Amino acid sequence: MAEEIRGPVGQPPGAQGAPPSGAKAAKGKGTLVGAMVWMFVLSLLLFWLPLLGMFIAGLVGGRKAGSVGTALLAVFLPALVVAGLMFLLATALTGMPLLGAIAGFGVGVLIVANVVPLLAGAVVGGMLA
Repeated sequence: MAEEIRGPVGQPPGAQGAPPSGAKAAKGKGTLVGAMVWMFVLSLLLFWLPLLGMFIAGLVGGRKAGSVGTALLAVFLPALVVAGLMFLLATALTGMPLLGAIAGFGVGVLIVANVVPLLAGAVVGGMLA
């Protein structure tokens, strides 16, 4: 007379098809702006770790980006905007385009030096996302 308790479609109890409550979110849910903000904030906070700080910032930003492509865009877009603005501002402040170009190029070199570890971290973070 003891009846066996069965779940949906003849499955044993507890074998429902619903994911557990702590299930991981779907991949690719990151945003470009969120990744850039995380990279910027962590770069400022971890400035005292010359290469490792930028790598960590890129790693976290890459994970927040959700994919390698978005992570690369999150690295290069701010770098190109800042380099372009520095070139324009240096030219406007000096009044001489050649001197502004030299100053803008110098800032561009410094930005590229900071992008390398950030880029490496972003690629790894994007692959881990």
